[in-house]
Amino acid sequence: MSAAVVVTGTDTDVGKTVLAAGLVAAFGGCYWKPVQAGLAGETDAEVVRRLAGVSSDRILPEVYRLTTAASPHLAAERDGIAIDVERLTRLPAVPGGAPLIIEGAGGLLVPLTRQVLQIELFERWRLPVVLAASTRLGTINHSLLSIEALKRRQIPLLGIAFVGEENADSERTIAEMGGVRRLGRLPHLDRLDADSLRSAFAANFRAADILLPVPT
Repeated sequence: MSAAVVVTGTDTDVGKTVLAAGLVAAFGGCYWKPVQAGLAGETDAEVVRRLAGVSSDRILPEVYRLTTAASPHLAAERDGIAIDVERLTRLPAVPGGAPLIIEGAGGLLVPLTRQVLQIELFERWRLPVVLAASTRLGTINHSLLSIEALKRRQIPLLGIAFVGEENADSERTIAEMGGVRRLGRLPHLDRLDADSLRSAFAANFRAADILLPVPT
């Protein structure tokens, strides 16, 4: 199987889609978002294709495309769809053995159904996780709670990647108290496109720190 990593966030809108695009570009990977909730405007897959500057075959189709921008369980109910978690546990075939970058929906404890949380899917995958976190006020609490949830379920955590303006004390506090590696910080970019993202990612992250193990 191909190397694979899951990108999740401490909350919604913390920059995990942009971070996923940076990983796809840096590793020449494929992108997969199993559940897309919200179809107005660009979907996350479309954003990643644009920002990573990759061909359409590097963007793998979603299992579920839900109309409403909401928690998957609610968005599915509004569309009259029953999410089958078993379908989500099966990883897609990846063209050419490229690394697979998987983006979750929202945060770890977002419900996929009325019975299953997203973190339970991650637990079944047993894939390494990159945790995306903002640098704004409140990030220490959100980040440490997310780290604790991952560790409690023994889900491998590669490290935490910050997105936003520098907040040195918060970043240090989270890494030290959470016992995780600080992988880097993607700063705010006035011009966000494939070139600027690739340059910013290369300047702020080391590929060697984000090893993508091959699933067994």
